[in-house]
Amino acid sequence: MPLMIDDRPPLRDPDAVRTASTNVDDPDAAAQALFAALDPPSLAGLLLFSSSRYDLAALAAAINRRSEGLCVVGCTSSGEITPQGIAEGTITAIGFPASHFTLNAVRFDHLDSFDASNAQSVIRGLVADAAEASRGLGAAISRAAIFLVDGLSHREEMLTVTVQDALGDIPLIGGSSGDGLDFRETFIFQDGAFRRDAALVAILSSSRPMKVFRSQHYQPGTVKMVITGADPVGRVVTEINAEPAASEYARLTGVSVDQLGPSVFASRPPMVRAGGEYYVRSIQTANPDGSLTFYCAIDEGVVLTLGEGRDILKGLETLFDELDAAVAGIDRIVGFECVLNKVEVEQRQLTRKVSAMFVERRVTGFNTYGEQFHALHVNQTFSGLAIGR
Repeated sequence: MPLMIDDRPPLRDPDAVRTASTNVDDPDAAAQALFAALDPPSLAGLLLFSSSRYDLAALAAAINRRSEGLCVVGCTSSGEITPQGIAEGTITAIGFPASHFTLNAVRFDHLDSFDASNAQSVIRGLVADAAEASRGLGAAISRAAIFLVDGLSHREEMLTVTVQDALGDIPLIGGSSGDGLDFRETFIFQDGAFRRDAALVAILSSSRPMKVFRSQHYQPGTVKMVITGADPVGRVVTEINAEPAASEYARLTGVSVDQLGPSVFASRPPMVRAGGEYYVRSIQTANPDGSLTFYCAIDEGVVLTLGEGRDILKGLETLFDELDAAVAGIDRIVGFECVLNKVEVEQRQLTRKVSAMFVERRVTGFNTYGEQFHALHVNQTFSGLAIGR
């Protein structure tokens, strides 16, 4: 049954961050429902996360007919965090009212030929444009850079470092676009079209307090392994502990090779220690040749530790309390949640509870193929941007 859900803040608080979501099948009808709920003339910009089940060319045309002069950016997703909780197959949007926000964006195409020097110049220009555009918001301005990238590009590490360096003190937060768990085609949306092999940076400026964050509900266990064979460019590991990668990982996790899949990868993720902290290095797929494809950069000689899950609900509760205090009351959280976290939540039968918590704490966003935080490309985190009232 078609669903339309929205916050309709104009009926309550015209200055609140607005959210809406729909699973109406027809792209034009879906866009019409979204934009009717969001009141585009009053917005400075719009974030949009779409299931890849939609005809994206038709959806782009429908968006363009209703958003002239409005900065609209977004991407395809592996699931959405809607105003009414965790969902799949929707188009979900976040609107920023012009009374308290500005949004300025640039896009980079052909990521295999990405020119870091030129990109830094473009980003510095974007920072200047954002400063000029937000002059009318007052003297005390908070800024954050929202980064969205083709989730199959394999270029996130280099892009993230380059962009954060050019941004200076403006913190970067974002996610890699997805298409469920199909790993076929992922897109970003900017300047009126869905595009592959592209990334975008959008600087959100506000008179409200804002805080970027990164959290994970895994801790390192006692089982360690060494990558002894890898293709860093393809993010493929061929050997672990001098054994075929898939069979050795299966042995260490206590399953058979034919059981390897998202549920195992989500519950026992490899972790790497860097800078005194542990970060997840998520596995994407087990391949027919016995290798493993990762979501992130990986190389020979890296020592990994199998991760173990913590209390998800307790961790989220603590995080939200800290964010609420940091921004003096949350208006909205833009959330970037790894798709493997979603798999893990389902496996632990916590979807309903986590979904209810997201609704209560005003989280809206999407499930990613990876997250970006400052200069890091990370996996299996719940990251995002908390916006104060």
